[in-house]
Amino acid sequence: MRTTITLEPDVAALVHKLMRERGIGFKEAVNATLRTALSAPPGHGEPAGTRTVSLGAPSFPVEQALRVAAAMDDEENLREMRVGR
Repeated sequence: MRTTITLEPDVAALVHKLMRERGIGFKEAVNATLRTALSAPPGHGEPAGTRTVSLGAPSFPVEQALRVAAAMDDEENLREMRVGR
């Protein structure tokens, strides 16, 4: 497959280093790197995590906001029905 890729500067430096070390061309270096990375068994590296933060108490009554949003949606649906959408 022929394609065009844009490498970040640090990745380009690593590819060029591999080319020098192994005496291979760009295509071979990129293919070898991708082949190694994509064939590695899953589970390598740090586990992904999500940092949580407290949002505190609601600053408005959520139930009321939901009622207002539903009423606005109903009004929009009725308007669209009147104009034939």
